[in-house]
Amino acid sequence: MRWAMWGSKDAAVLCTVLLWWISGVLQLDASLHKYNHAQFKSEGNSYIYWGGYEGLHASATKTRGQGTADGTSYIKIDNVKFTRTQAAVNRNVSDIVEAIIVDVASKGNIGDHGPFTGNFELCCTKDMAIQTGCSPGEVIIRPDHATGLPKSFKVKFSESDTSATMSENVNITKTGMYTLIFVACEPELDGLVIDGMTIWKNPTGYLPGRMAAFISFYAFMSLAYGLLGLLWFFQYVRHWKDILQLQNCISAVIALGMSEMAVWYFEYLNFNGTGMRPMAITMWAVTLGAVKKTVSRLLILVVSMGYGVVRPTLGGLTSKVMLLGGTYFLAAESLDVVENVGTINDPPGKERLFLVLPVAMLDAFFILWIFTSLSKTLERLQARRRFAKLELYRRFTNSLAVAVVVSVLWIGYELYFKATDEFGERWQSYWIIHAFWSGLSFALLVVICILWAPSQNSTRYAYSEDVGEEDLDEEAVALTSGVAGKSTVVVETEKNGAKPDVKERKPISTDVFSLEDDLEEDKRD
Repeated sequence: MRWAMWGSKDAAVLCTVLLWWISGVLQLDASLHKYNHAQFKSEGNSYIYWGGYEGLHASATKTRGQGTADGTSYIKIDNVKFTRTQAAVNRNVSDIVEAIIVDVASKGNIGDHGPFTGNFELCCTKDMAIQTGCSPGEVIIRPDHATGLPKSFKVKFSESDTSATMSENVNITKTGMYTLIFVACEPELDGLVIDGMTIWKNPTGYLPGRMAAFISFYAFMSLAYGLLGLLWFFQYVRHWKDILQLQNCISAVIALGMSEMAVWYFEYLNFNGTGMRPMAITMWAVTLGAVKKTVSRLLILVVSMGYGVVRPTLGGLTSKVMLLGGTYFLAAESLDVVENVGTINDPPGKERLFLVLPVAMLDAFFILWIFTSLSKTLERLQARRRFAKLELYRRFTNSLAVAVVVSVLWIGYELYFKATDEFGERWQSYWIIHAFWSGLSFALLVVICILWAPSQNSTRYAYSEDVGEEDLDEEAVALTSGVAGKSTVVVETEKNGAKPDVKERKPISTDVFSLEDDLEEDKRD
């Protein structure tokens, strides 16, 4: 028994439409688990269909609300129909199908190791019946007297019928991670199929236990983005005449983040109230999230390249940046669709790994390119003696470095968390794993908003082609007046008409990380 199983623009548009179509063939209901003519699979000496896997809180002793938040918690088997083959009917035998409800804590009370084969078996055989006293043709269960788990419910085919129907309602009295499996023990039931649905409910609604905290989290993040957007808009309006193109990009990221958090909040709110995840809402949330992730990374990358500060355009790098952004969007969208559209349980390990690896590799590529670009931008600013801009970029670099270190540490913790929680026993803390990345992204956006906040001096940080003595004096004043508690910076410029620094012509580099991408850019410097 494998318990671990529980556990270019046109191209972008075309791929998005394709992902929408793929999501349509996935299960689109969540806590309403639907089974549409699904076939039982052979496992050991039994045929099994996995009916669901969710964290459930125990029913509240007192009613805590109305409607779905009435305090009750249950698993309801609602007219689930089993259909056997005609060959099984011709045997004229009353075959049995069982529904087993088990939590992680009582998983050792189901099945046994065969006395002869030594393999783990779910069903009791005649030989095992002699040894252990179990009932042949039924699942081996040893219920805990305190909790009554695991629970077994049986339905029997009449001798001449091809189908049998089961309806049960199980009240949850103990908080835990629950699994529902349907089991048939008779070898002649090969080809058995299942239709119908089961309803899983927590005391406050239909959200699975490990997702319940997302409602509060996304509500908080929506307010946080709203407050940040309000403050940014206030500054934007006050200094609209001095707005840089870069600040318009930051405005777009704030708007995307605000929209994403709001859509996710309403998606989970609807999920909790109805037990269903409409594809349209989830796809909007997933797509907004993928767009925001892509735009955020591109924003950090072009800032690191010195766009609007050291260079007026990206020149020949524009196509490379757009290609990387488009590739990342498709990878992130694919992963989020599989993880969120119509799913409750974690996707199978191999399937998720196949989609996680491209995103991780692209993130690593972004980080490498960002820090390479930052190094070159800092060198340019140092050579030109643009000290105010240099100080700005040093703060930006330090913030990114801290974010990267924190991310690496968190990835290590996440790997440890998942490696030591094979059966999902810490499901109530699951939401923190996903919430961390949204929180870190927001924190980094706040830092960028502080560093590049609209002000009457915004144009001081804009790209200027000529660096003269007057400009250098202005840079020095900006640095000494803007950084409290720091010593005065004295900028010495050569007299008698000499330029403050002498530039040498550099050869054009074909390195993808190089800022010296074309001759025109070189001449402009």
